[in-house]
Amino acid sequence: MLEIINQETDPFYNLALEEYCLDLFNDQEILILWQNVPTVVIGRNQNTIEEINAPYVQEKNIKVVRRLSGGGAVYHDLGNLNFTFIINDVSGAKRYDFTHFTRPVIETLARIGVKAEDNGRNDITIAGKKFSGNAQYRKKARLLHHGTLLFASDLEQMVQALNVEPEKILSKGVKSVRSRVTNIAEHLHEPMDIMTFRQILTETIFAGQEHEKYFLENNETEAVRLLRDEKYKTWEFVYGASPPCNLIKKAQFDWGNVKVHLNVKKGLIENCMIYGDFFAGDDVAELASQLCGVKYQEDCIRERLEIVDLKRYLPQAEREEIVKLLSQ
Repeated sequence: MLEIINQETDPFYNLALEEYCLDLFNDQEILILWQNVPTVVIGRNQNTIEEINAPYVQEKNIKVVRRLSGGGAVYHDLGNLNFTFIINDVSGAKRYDFTHFTRPVIETLARIGVKAEDNGRNDITIAGKKFSGNAQYRKKARLLHHGTLLFASDLEQMVQALNVEPEKILSKGVKSVRSRVTNIAEHLHEPMDIMTFRQILTETIFAGQEHEKYFLENNETEAVRLLRDEKYKTWEFVYGASPPCNLIKKAQFDWGNVKVHLNVKKGLIENCMIYGDFFAGDDVAELASQLCGVKYQEDCIRERLEIVDLKRYLPQAEREEIVKLLSQ
């Protein structure tokens, strides 16, 4: 496994670096540890405008960037450490097997006297509070898994920067995001800086095995910067164009929150966009496009979805729950 050494804190560059390594390092397995300046990172299938507190983000000069993977929006700053694994997964066995990648984090924390555990579909928690969110993106036989580690982040700024829908906030006495998240540093028996923690995490991941530290060549760095400028920094990628819509349908499932914007004209679905913090298979924009031209009636929507390979786009969804979401 290569450890890509990356000191950049530009979020647009760092996400471009992930894609570059995914595409250009062929069969090589990779680890990248990295940090960002204050940033909101939007999931692949989310509507950026709905996920951020735009006035606050602009006032504080917080960057906004979209990643390749699904899942929900997260906040990064220099008190947060991010990890990326890129592996070969021809059989697909590691897809959604988040514990394979979170285990070294839990073992690292155990080494420094902090008990953590996997909790939910993509979180790691300490004493029931989240400090790590994880997501994946698959391209052919290559799997990219990345996660956040709140070490000493500004949690109040995180709360202000993100919009959180009421459905995501637990009702039984839990009033805010702040009460559901924690920093690792809050649980340490002795003070430690983030760079020391980073070193212990690296040692745990490689467990004494030989590994190669790799610094990008100048031409490779330039290629990442080009990808950053032509894709990750563009308004089209970060924000995109939302259609005019006269219907918004949303629901919370065990596998994620889904919101659908529909434009219905003369009884037909003219435009459709699907957003959410779910983990998709293929691009959900393809699924949305297959609903265009369908009569906006439950039977017609069901009939169309019967000939669509729904699991290809939403692997954990059931056809009937999507029919109900769209039609009721």
